[in-house]
Amino acid sequence: MHANNFVLDDYLKRIGFSGPLAANADTLARLMRAQLFSVPFENLDVQAGKVVSMTPEDIVQKIVYQPRGGYCYEVNGLFAMALQAIGLPYCLLAARPMFYPVRRPKTHMVLLVHADGRDWLCDLGFGSYGIRAPMALDGLDTPVAQDDDLFRLSRDADGVYLLQAWVDGQWANQYGFDLHPQEWIDFAPANYLNSTHPEAIFVQKRLVVLHTPQGRKILLGDSLKRIENGVTRQHSVPAEQADQLLVEEFALSLPA
Repeated sequence: MHANNFVLDDYLKRIGFSGPLAANADTLARLMRAQLFSVPFENLDVQAGKVVSMTPEDIVQKIVYQPRGGYCYEVNGLFAMALQAIGLPYCLLAARPMFYPVRRPKTHMVLLVHADGRDWLCDLGFGSYGIRAPMALDGLDTPVAQDDDLFRLSRDADGVYLLQAWVDGQWANQYGFDLHPQEWIDFAPANYLNSTHPEAIFVQKRLVVLHTPQGRKILLGDSLKRIENGVTRQHSVPAEQADQLLVEEFALSLPA
């Protein structure tokens, strides 16, 4: 994944990363968490009636320099640029969201990263119960605590990998994926669907998610939910306060 305007130092400054930088699993985990805690998952362009740009240079300009966030192709695409700059091998994978009541196409993009002799699932762009650190693919059916969340990777009878989250006292499938590498261009149809289809959640409602060390903040429509240390608080946001909230709570510049 390459963009002519990607500058590693500018990216690291944008996500507030400090400390050693090496092509290993420790750096991978620290880099992922730094980006998660600073770059929101958001669909403001879609809500403004735009088709999200898949041009790598547009993604860098939007997230690093405006600064904004993005949805899965943008935030995972930016992370892939950083991995390439550091020298961590990776590939793009297509995932099928599984929290809908009906079967959906593989519209989600995740990363498979190789570090310290192991393969790791990385995903910085899942707006629901998203992982907060890399998940090792060789640790199947083993619960992994990530702050106050609990995840595990499993495989179904067809060999499909399943990311599961512990939700309301049971394991809930979040998405499924296989290990067939995808090209960047392969996600263009899914991006167009997510940007334009009336049944896509991104078209229906504004969604902004920012992970924090204590939990996450979620703005869905006019409802703001704060999850801190396992405690959830929720309240409505008046329309006239929405822009101010995006700036103050999510550190976003407003789309033009």
